[in-house]
Amino acid sequence: MKNSIAKKGAYIGAGAGLVLFAIFGLLPGSLLGGAAGINVAGWLFGLPLEPGIISRAIVLIAMLVGVLVAGIVIVTATTTVGWLAGRMLDGSAAHEHKEAAAHK
Repeated sequence: MKNSIAKKGAYIGAGAGLVLFAIFGLLPGSLLGGAAGINVAGWLFGLPLEPGIISRAIVLIAMLVGVLVAGIVIVTATTTVGWLAGRMLDGSAAHEHKEAAAHK
């Protein structure tokens, strides 16, 4: 069972998740991460933010974390859906194989 349908489904789901992330995840992830970074930098340095290097670094790191979290969530969800679909197909194929063997 090295090349099971569930494993292929997981790969297909991961590929679809990467495409969906590129289309729907990059911009919202960076936007929400940047907003969170501005809030954190505002708590530390006060608003409005001065154009210092530390506040910019905080916003940059928060944006990167937002994009990373969005990517992890989207790719994990689509991989899981692909794997579950593959498991369902594996189960139905195994069930059909058992029925065919029983009727011989």
